[in-house]
Amino acid sequence: MVFDFLRDQLLDGAIRNGDRLLPERELALQLGVSRPIVREALRALSMLGVVEIRERLGTVVRQPDISVLGDVFAFSLVQATDAIDDVMQARIALECQAIRLACERVTTADIERIRGALDEIERTVSDATDGSLADFGFHLALVRASRSDTLIQLYGAIANLLTRSHRDRRQQMAHQQDEIMNKTVVEDHRRLLDAVIAGDQDAADLALRRHFRIGDELRRKIALSRSKLADDYPGSKTHDRKRGAA
Repeated sequence: MVFDFLRDQLLDGAIRNGDRLLPERELALQLGVSRPIVREALRALSMLGVVEIRERLGTVVRQPDISVLGDVFAFSLVQATDAIDDVMQARIALECQAIRLACERVTTADIERIRGALDEIERTVSDATDGSLADFGFHLALVRASRSDTLIQLYGAIANLLTRSHRDRRQQMAHQQDEIMNKTVVEDHRRLLDAVIAGDQDAADLALRRHFRIGDELRRKIALSRSKLADDYPGSKTHDRKRGAA
C-alpha cells in the first residue's frame, strides 16, 4: 500500500525529486497502516534509491541510480535459462530504434564520442578484454546519441550483462581471430558511424542488423565447436554435461 501510494504520487507529479515526504506518523494515519510498516517500506525504497532518509530532516525523494535497476536485472536474468540470448534479442530492439533516432538527433559531440570509440575498437581489436570494452563503449555511444532518456536507461539496465557477453564472446573467439576478421569488426562499426553521420535511417538500421547477424553466426560457430570438442574428447567437461543431460 505504501509503495503504491508513493508510486502514484510520483506519477501524478504530486511529489518530485528533492521534495520531502510527510512524516511517518502522518503517512501512517493517511494510509491506515502502522508506523513500523511505513518505516520498513521507506527503508526498502531507500535501498532502491527512490528516497533518502536524512536525520532530522525526514525522507526526501531522489532520482534513482540506474545502476540499481541494472543490478536487479542482473540478479533476476542470470538465473533464467538462456538469459544472455534473451538479453541480446532485447538489445537488438533497443539499438535499432536508438540508431534510427540518432540519425535524426546526433550532435557534433555525439559524433566525436562515437568516432573516439571506433578508434578504441581499432586499437584494441586483437585484445579480448580491452576490445570487448571498446565494442560496448561504441554501442553505448550510439544509444546515447538517440537522445532518448528511456532507451538510454533501459540500455543501462542491461549494461552489466552486455559487457559480460561482449567479453565472453571475444575470449571464446580469441583463438579463431585473424587479420581479416579483425578488419571486418572495424569496418562494420565504421559503416554504422557513416550511416549515422549521413542521417540515413534505413541504411543505419540495415547495417546494424547485419552486424548483429554476424555476432549470431559467431555464437553458432562457438556452440558447434564445443559440440565437436565433446564428441572428439569424451572425457571433456562438455561431454560429461551432455552425457548427464541424456
